Amino acid sequence: MHCKPIFLTAFALAVLSGCGSSKMIATAPENIDKVPLKITPLKDADLMRWSHLDLIKDTVPGMSVDKAYKEIIKGKKGAKVIVGVIDSGVDIDHEDLKGVIWTNPKEIAGNGIDDDKNGYIDDIHGWNFLGDSGNETLEMTRIVKKGDVNSADYKKARTELEKKLQEAQGNKQQVDFIFKANQTVATHLKKTDYTLDEVKAITTTDPMLNQSKQVMMSVISQTGPDFNSELNEYKNQVYDQLNYNLNIEFDGRKVVGDNPDDINDKKYGNNTVYGPDKKDVVHGTHVAGIIAQVRGNNKGGDGVANNVQIQVVRAVPNGDEYDKDIALGIRYCVDNGAKVINGSFGKSFSPHKQWVYDAIKYAESKDVLIVHAAGNDGLDIDIAENENYPNDSTDGKTEIANNFLSVGALNVTYGSGMVAGFSNYGSNNVDVFAPGAKIYATVPNNKYKYEQGTSMASPNAAGVAALIRSHYPDLTAAQVKKILMDSGLPITTVVTLGENGEKRPFTNASKSGKIVNAYNAMIMAAQMSKKK
Repeated sequence: MHCKPIFLTAFALAVLSGCGSSKMIATAPENIDKVPLKITPLKDADLMRWSHLDLIKDTVPGMSVDKAYKEIIKGKKGAKVIVGVIDSGVDIDHEDLKGVIWTNPKEIAGNGIDDDKNGYIDDIHGWNFLGDSGNETLEMTRIVKKGDVNSADYKKARTELEKKLQEAQGNKQQVDFIFKANQTVATHLKKTDYTLDEVKAITTTDPMLNQSKQVMMSVISQTGPDFNSELNEYKNQVYDQLNYNLNIEFDGRKVVGDNPDDINDKKYGNNTVYGPDKKDVVHGTHVAGIIAQVRGNNKGGDGVANNVQIQVVRAVPNGDEYDKDIALGIRYCVDNGAKVINGSFGKSFSPHKQWVYDAIKYAESKDVLIVHAAGNDGLDIDIAENENYPNDSTDGKTEIANNFLSVGALNVTYGSGMVAGFSNYGSNNVDVFAPGAKIYATVPNNKYKYEQGTSMASPNAAGVAALIRSHYPDLTAAQVKKILMDSGLPITTVVTLGENGEKRPFTNASKSGKIVNAYNAMIMAAQMSKKK
């Protein structure tokens, strides 16, 4: 499910000109930690691209992307890199993306023939493994529905399902209460797009209206003037959970027509990579934009990478993805030239995890880097019961491959609260952190929006990986992973982690203890590359 990745010391974000090359300057981590906190809010123009800003210059934990372009890349295009985006689908006609969408050179559009004989007919821009399906159950729901009471996962899944159903019912009561209050206020004011000041100005002796006034004052104060849109989004999430995600009677897969428990049943899906309704591919379109929306065209935000093609694989429904779709999706990207794959999805149960492990190892054998969101449960995923799938370890400790990067999410404000409260963490199973809160990027129908999640942190890191692979194509996927981890900025500040507010040094929140930094990554890539 999309969410609701040479040992050097610490690095400053500074450049020395010497022998015609840039150098990283080692500095004590405590000097970075003395960076003054950003007290005043960022201006809108800076907030829209804060992940590209610089910690020292701008005092926000960005990735120094602008600095990398200005001082290292300097207009060089590099080699074209195909980035696979395995997600909910992408609006390939978006004004800020249509020029960077991958086109299969071996396929003739619209002739109904599998020209490249890869098993997918007319896969011009990728493949849709979900066909016309959209809503889906969670994996725990599917496990309970199968009713294999003796399976290892059944008891855990049933307990978790009952807990989530109870939470969802409570959320439904809350959302229904808020919507009733909203309707009461709207009826009184004779308008639906009312303002906070208009609500405050209501004077009444009607207890129902007075209660509704207090409710909506609180709601608008938290959500802002676009409260109707926020409320509708929240309502849809809650009702989707009850109607689809947690409903054992719902079968979203039947319209696909395959057997999701048979990895050899491969002839399913279609080539419509935005699925049956383009407006529903917000998540995948946003992810693609973070990586590749056109830089410097004064539309929306800027992508991290400037010479990539987005290869679209639709495999993530409104619910939990199927292991089969993910395994086949990874293989599709690998077989069709992707050098980086972004996976902004995850789940708590994975009955066919071996299929995915095999696909990860296949990608490793073909030198493809997989960048994956660490998950949005606010948990330490080093603890066995908090495991997040897919991952690259069968025992939670030993990696099965060296091409899988797990990425946690950062907030816009540097300091003790810089790890997003929703982000998973773990000194072994999260590799690095990248910006993931308030990220501005493309959404369907030529629109743009702020979104948050490790789903946004992952493509930020994947964009840096694509930059490296574009300019230093001789480096392997394993080397690029190492660069992203080793060249990041080390922060020793004690941070607050997860929904329970655990305190620990940032250095222990991930394996690297660092935040992705494009500027340092490009310098280290140059040092490691054989390219002259």
